[in-house]
Amino acid sequence: MHRLYGSRQTNREVSTRIWSNAIHPDDREQAERDFEKAVATRGAYNSQFRIILPSGEIRYLRSRAHFYVDEEGTPSFIGAEWDVTSDVLLNAELGKQKMMAEARALALEESNARIEHVANHDYLTGMPNRRLLDRRLAALLADKSVSTLAVLHLDLDQFKQINDSHGHAAGDAVLRTASLRIAAAIPSDGMAARVGGDDFVIVLVNFAGLDALKAIVEDVQRRLRKKIRFGQEMLQSGASIGVSWSSDKRARNLLAESDLALYQAKKLGRNRVEFFSRQLQDDLRGKRRLAEDLAQALEQGEIIPYYQVQLDARTREITGLEALARWNHPERGVLAPGAFLRIADEYGLSAEIDAAVLQRALEDRVAWQVLGYHVPRIAVNISPGRLADPALLDKLRRLAIPPGAIVFELVETIFLDDCDEKFLANIDLIKQMGIDIEIDDFGSGHASLIGLVRLKPKRLKIDRQLVTDVVESAEQRRVVGSIVEIAKALDVEVIAEGVETEAHAVTLSWLGCDSLQGFALGYPSNAADTGRLLASTGHDGKSRSVAG
Repeated sequence: MHRLYGSRQTNREVSTRIWSNAIHPDDREQAERDFEKAVATRGAYNSQFRIILPSGEIRYLRSRAHFYVDEEGTPSFIGAEWDVTSDVLLNAELGKQKMMAEARALALEESNARIEHVANHDYLTGMPNRRLLDRRLAALLADKSVSTLAVLHLDLDQFKQINDSHGHAAGDAVLRTASLRIAAAIPSDGMAARVGGDDFVIVLVNFAGLDALKAIVEDVQRRLRKKIRFGQEMLQSGASIGVSWSSDKRARNLLAESDLALYQAKKLGRNRVEFFSRQLQDDLRGKRRLAEDLAQALEQGEIIPYYQVQLDARTREITGLEALARWNHPERGVLAPGAFLRIADEYGLSAEIDAAVLQRALEDRVAWQVLGYHVPRIAVNISPGRLADPALLDKLRRLAIPPGAIVFELVETIFLDDCDEKFLANIDLIKQMGIDIEIDDFGSGHASLIGLVRLKPKRLKIDRQLVTDVVESAEQRRVVGSIVEIAKALDVEVIAEGVETEAHAVTLSWLGCDSLQGFALGYPSNAADTGRLLASTGHDGKSRSVAG
């Protein structure tokens, strides 16, 4: 015991003073209480405490004893004390390591939870993303308690314009606000997700039939139509919505069906709701098949030009040809543009059709020249998609188009007021190649005087709607006459299209139009028939009139 307590005494007894003085001050009260309790109960004594050795070292002791009365009736405790410092320190270290391990495990669990949340949620709005949406839909389809299920696919209207006009910060504000409004409109058991860009998907379950579904859809649309404050600006958006729903478990393509319905809603205009139907699916499948056939037709050279003559308004001599796209279908014969151009626009094939018509027109031109015919300029439509092609200029240079041989008609879907500097610079480079620019459908509402001045075309074509009543209507004659005067002031030639009667031709010539085009003067015809027409006009193109 003297060795345990570091005492220098040599007697066999250890005094209470040595024991009490050695105990750590923080442990003394508990140690004395343990001993007093053992004395009071005459039971087992069990205690553990720290002592401070004379050197200042702290050791841990454990004390065990039992109450004992000797033959003379003297009470005492018999037991032992031993140094457990190594055990205590080891256990403390183990406890510390365990706590650290538990802390690391908790941190890892929290980190994994954060990673899982990030993987399943949109960073900007905090909404579920496509990954979590797919899992939720799969779970709902397997859930027997689900009686009705609907998917709403939303696309924000005018979002690109907001981004372009006010910046991406405004676009982000619109997305965050839209997500909050969508979440507020759907029931608590529904789910809304941002699946990319300005696309959102809403999933609704166990709603009370079609009327209840329509009420939710209308509420969502009403909320999204409200203006959004961004700084001092009030931004106007809205949503096009495609809806598909089912009351049985056989409908496993709700997401794809709602996407088709959304496509239809966007095609028909902004701020619309379209419900999926089998008829819609059949129509879209038909269009998709037609687009696939059209793409194959382009590969096989089935897109060909038909040519319609343009005549001098006074002499009726051929001054030009317009190359119009036709589809030489192997089963249905020659198809007019109305059968395929709209599909071409929807599926991004217009630029390829333009390129195919231009290529064939150049080949026909060479063939006619080899036969000794005088070939006038050939006008070819050029779509916005082809004008936006960054490789267009290089492609045109490789064609080595002779100056004055080809004219590009800018179709009515190009809004001249929106032409940026890069667009105008590309037009100038095209002009430098010797390719004239014409404005098609002038007066239809797409082209403007400002655009006309900026673009400086060689010619403009008066829209056929202004020509139709020009013989009977004095007002129409004044409108056409005004367009002619403006064009002359800008040194721009005027072509009138839609000339369907001789009276049209005479009136338009009197009003000052330079050239005429229409069924009264010639129908579109294939390359062979057009070649024979060129042959009949002589080698200089001026010896005969083709009118009548």
